[in-house]
Amino acid sequence: MTDPSALQIVLLVVLGLLAGAVNAVAGGGSLIVFPVLLGVGLPPLQANVTNSVAQWPGYIGSTLSARSDLAGQRRRATLTGIVAVLGSVVGCSLLLVLPASVFDAIVPVLVLLASITLGFQPQLKRASAAAARRRRERQGTAHEEVPEQRYGVLLPVTFVACVYGGYFGGALGVILIAVLSLLVNDTLQRLNALKVLLSLLTATASVVIFAIFAPVDWFAVLLLAPSTLVGGYLGILVAKRMPDAVLRWSVVVLGIAVAVYLFVRG
Repeated sequence: MTDPSALQIVLLVVLGLLAGAVNAVAGGGSLIVFPVLLGVGLPPLQANVTNSVAQWPGYIGSTLSARSDLAGQRRRATLTGIVAVLGSVVGCSLLLVLPASVFDAIVPVLVLLASITLGFQPQLKRASAAAARRRRERQGTAHEEVPEQRYGVLLPVTFVACVYGGYFGGALGVILIAVLSLLVNDTLQRLNALKVLLSLLTATASVVIFAIFAPVDWFAVLLLAPSTLVGGYLGILVAKRMPDAVLRWSVVVLGIAVAVYLFVRG
């Protein structure tokens, strides 16, 4: 950012707070900050890596807030956490190794797909909850760890999701909660806690790689990071100021508008 105005500074701080809250509750907070970074003059690649680094403290706040729901999930969290880090490393490496023109070409598609995914989040949740309910009825338990054979599906799918998270990451939380709900026999509250932890691990790997090798705008990070931390910790309290549907569709409309802008710009 070169010579940001007071309005731009305030906007980044406020939207960082909102993004942290949205990530904690639903996922998709990256789609709030990314267009603002474009609007203040950052090119798409720099906006993406800056956004990824700035979101990291929010995931710390969310994980601390949800830590009680991680109890009893140590093996599940360890295995999925390892593949999440590996997937993020692969995604970050692809972002940095491939020409910037590739990212410029693909990012409008990623933003559009992420926005559509977020828009259909209620349907995904209902389908996931129905699948989990049927499994519980068959197995007669609500908090059973994933049977051994299901890790053969869960781990590769988590890896692919986190490759996407390392490369771009918009609405990664929505994708992860859908994957976990469909493949893991547990309550959505506990799975949401695991989703937040996996998002934190994915973001941590991204932060390390981007901090060393990518063109991060550290002034923007300085503005965004504290507010995403607070937003992540107080996510539910902040997000409930707005009806869920209004909050979700505001992000969806914004994401689609950004995708259209990037298509036209490209």
